[in-house]
Amino acid sequence: MIAFFINILRLGRIFYRGIKHDSEFRFLLVFILLLLTGSSLFYIQIEQWSPLDAIYFSVMTMATVGYGDLVPTTNLGKIFTMVYTFLAIGTFVAFTAKIVTILFYNRIKKPLNKKSD
Repeated sequence: MIAFFINILRLGRIFYRGIKHDSEFRFLLVFILLLLTGSSLFYIQIEQWSPLDAIYFSVMTMATVGYGDLVPTTNLGKIFTMVYTFLAIGTFVAFTAKIVTILFYNRIKKPLNKKSD
């Protein structure tokens, strides 16, 4: 359980560094939030889902989990989901890659700083 909290703390540090120092990280984060907000509002309006169901479906689709417990029933909802899936998965992969890049950059940078001291 301690390892879980340590990893949450590390992720928080990565987000802090990314937001503070990396414009690409900020752009991807904002774009992900816009995609989640827009898709959730769409599903609330068009599919008549509850806000929790809409956010849940949007996140599960973005993360490529796709349990299949919620499915768009309208033709507009199905078309929107196809377009949303391509945008969301690509953005999610880019954002995840950026997090890994920041993590590795900070791990490589630390030993170099210690040697120069």
